[in-house]
Amino acid sequence: MDYDTVGATEFGASLRGIGLNLLVRDVAAQVAFLESVFGMKAHQATADFAIMRYGDQVFQIHSDGTYHSNPLLGFLPETPPRGAGIEIRLYDSDPEAACARAEDAGGTILQEPTNKPHGLREAYILCENGYAWVASRAV
Repeated sequence: MDYDTVGATEFGASLRGIGLNLLVRDVAAQVAFLESVFGMKAHQATADFAIMRYGDQVFQIHSDGTYHSNPLLGFLPETPPRGAGIEIRLYDSDPEAACARAEDAGGTILQEPTNKPHGLREAYILCENGYAWVASRAV
């Protein structure tokens, strides 16, 4: 599928399994953060929407304004963190490299790269929208 040209109806109909859609205040800033820190690729990025690709995985980013009639809008907090309680795990990301780029991209390192008992080296990075991104690799 060509994510740069696919229409909304075709894209929506193609989605399977578990989907991830993040609501953010500033789509362009979130796209820049994800591209800089984790090497993701944005497709059809506008002020209101982007398709993000991480390896073979895709997810969506929407601006708050696109949710004007969505039942979740009333639950969004006025100030971060928005994503409290969810970890977005990126198993193919180098924790050291992600941390080295995170602060320049507007992120906050919650935990430096650490070897965990479950066999992964992980770093927790909070983006300005309050989502916890966990860069992970096998030890």
